[in-house]
Parts: sequence; C-alpha cells; structure tokens
Amino acid sequence: MNSMRLHSPVLLVVLFIFGFLSPGVASLGVNYGQIADNLPLPENVVPLVQSIGATKIKIFDVNPQVIRAFANTGIELTIGLGNELLSDMQNPDNALMWVTVNIQAYSPATKIIGVAVGNEVLTLNDTSFRNCLVPAMHNIFDALVKLGLDRQIFVTTSHAMNILALSYPPSSGCFRQDLIEIITGIVSFHNQTGSPFFINAYPYFVYNDNPTEIDLDLVLFRPTVKGFFDQSTKLYYGNMLYAQVDAVYSALASLGATELLVHVSETGWPSAGDENEAGATLENAKEYNGNLMKLVDERKGTPMRPNSELNVYIFALFNEDLKAGKNSERNFGLFKPDGTPAYSLLLRPIAEDNGSASMSFDGFPRSPSLARQMKKWEISHIVYLVVFFLIL
Repeated sequence: MNSMRLHSPVLLVVLFIFGFLSPGVASLGVNYGQIADNLPLPENVVPLVQSIGATKIKIFDVNPQVIRAFANTGIELTIGLGNELLSDMQNPDNALMWVTVNIQAYSPATKIIGVAVGNEVLTLNDTSFRNCLVPAMHNIFDALVKLGLDRQIFVTTSHAMNILALSYPPSSGCFRQDLIEIITGIVSFHNQTGSPFFINAYPYFVYNDNPTEIDLDLVLFRPTVKGFFDQSTKLYYGNMLYAQVDAVYSALASLGATELLVHVSETGWPSAGDENEAGATLENAKEYNGNLMKLVDERKGTPMRPNSELNVYIFALFNEDLKAGKNSERNFGLFKPDGTPAYSLLLRPIAEDNGSASMSFDGFPRSPSLARQMKKWEISHIVYLVVFFLIL
C-alpha cells in the first residue's frame, strides 16, 4: 500500500503520457468469407489481416478453427449466426445453448465483440425468416446477459440498402413501408441494448446498375469529383458511400432513432466481372478499396455525423471461388486464395490531403498518419512497461 502511495504521482504522470500517446485505432474491419475450397489455413490468415491494418473481422458462421486462430491476437471478431438458425433461436433454451457453445467457450481468449443475427433477412426472397429475426436477436442478447457477456458483446443484424424506399438525396432516406413494423422492432432493440445498426452499402452496385448516369469519380472517392449538395440540409457529399450511410441515418431519424450509430458491415469492389458488369475491373477495385482504407484511417465521419468515426468492414478478405452468381461475386477479395494480394493497393490522395502513401512489406500501403500512429504505438508500449515496473 505504501509503495503504491509513493509511486502514485509518477504513475499518474506516466498514465497521462500513455493516454496522450496511444493512438485511437482506426475502425477498419474486413469480412472473412469462406465459400471456397482453396483458402489458406486460418492460422495463416491472421498475418494477412494484420498486414492491411485491420483491427476487426466479421465471419458469417461459426468456425471453431477460425475463432481459435484469432485468440490472443487483439483482433476483434463479430460472429454471424446463419439465417437457417433463426427459427431455432426463437426458443430461449436453444439461444442459450448456441451462445454457450459458440461464444462463451472462446471468450475471452478470442476477443468476440459482436453477434450478427442473420444477414439481409428483410430483403430475402424467402420472407419466412422475417418474423423470426427480432425474437432471435432478443434471445441471443438475453443469453449473453445470463452468461455475463452482454457488456462486451453486442447483438445486431446486417441489412441490404434496399430496405430503404428512398436514399437520394440523403436527407430523404426512409424505410420501405412494408418493412416499417419489423424495422421499428429492430430499432427498439438497438435503442435498448446500445448496439450498432449494420448496413451493407455498395456504391459499386449503384454504378453497375446505371453506369451512364452515375459519376465514377463519386463512387471511387476521387479528389477530382464534382459532388453534390443536399438541398434540404445544405450538406456537401463528395462520395457515394457517405451519401448511402447518411440516407440510413435519415431513415432512422424518421423513426425517432437519432442516437443510433450506423456501421458499414459490408462494402467493396470486385476486381473482375462478366462483360456486362460495368466497372468491375482491377484498377477500380484497387482505387475504391485503397481510398476507402485511407478514408477510414483519417477517422472522418459522414456529413450528418462528422464526429462519429466511420466503422467499415471491407468485403472481402479473399476471392471465393465457390460463390454462386455473376463472376464479380467471386472476385471481391483483397487477397487471392494463395495469400498473395489480388492487387497492390495504391492510395490516391483524397481531397485536401497532399500526403503520399508509404508501402508496407506486402505491397499494401500505409498512409503517413497511420505510420505516425504506429510510431506512437511503439512509444506507448514502452511507457506501458515503465508503468508495469513502477507498480511492481
């Protein structure tokens, strides 16, 4: 006790320095899909995630080998609960068993921060899942409460952008009338639990649907873009992703949910596609994801929420060769299955940023601000060691 009193002034000073030097981690995440037959072992995936500066991953189902691979890495996991399980999760006992086996068993060694209950449930052709969603979310959360995990793990669900009836201009964003009742229940759940609203936002698909009308500069975050003003709010939009996110914020505000945070649970750009898939090229993918990573690193919010850091999960970590559909679906990866980059990301300067990017060992860039953060990270860990020995 006397020793702690003796060192406490020094300790306070050192902790102050530590707090000042420690950088906030830019909220870059990546989706780790596994619809493929040629992917690396999960333990070999960890350094790939770290190499792009991602601090979070999202997986779409429970894979024990993946979850164990990320133990003691500090990388945060959001684990998906598949649509096919939603009906079972209406039973609280089933939900408790699922959380016990698939979440509690790996925590805290693996830093699980979220459960995504279902994926794009409200816009599936099969509408039978809809009525299961909100009860399943409640039961999963109640199970976390029973196990004492609710303060560290949130519960949410991912939505497609077509839950909106209108998205342009952003201030006119509103939900589809046929979904209002169930979305109101979901929003109420988020308000009660403090969890984020997940949206899968893809400027690529907007451009692909109408390439003659949509400005490629706007969807690729180019500094030469001629953006637009929302006449209602007088806010300026220099990229489409911001406009999409703010349209969701507007829709939530129309339901009285003005405090909820929107996280982009999926966004990305394919490096290849079919002949009729406009914009699906390696150069566009490189530019979109490179500029997106730089934007996240700059810790900027959207025009409507300038003080709320943009939380993004890039889709996806790997090209997945067994995905159905158009060729683009199999080419969203940052990496090829052999672990080599699908392309070397070259960051273009975004408006009002004249810094140049520095390249990391694997061909992925680090912006100057991230390099500075990494230096601070090194210093802060030295300070941490000093604190440790002072306490001893």
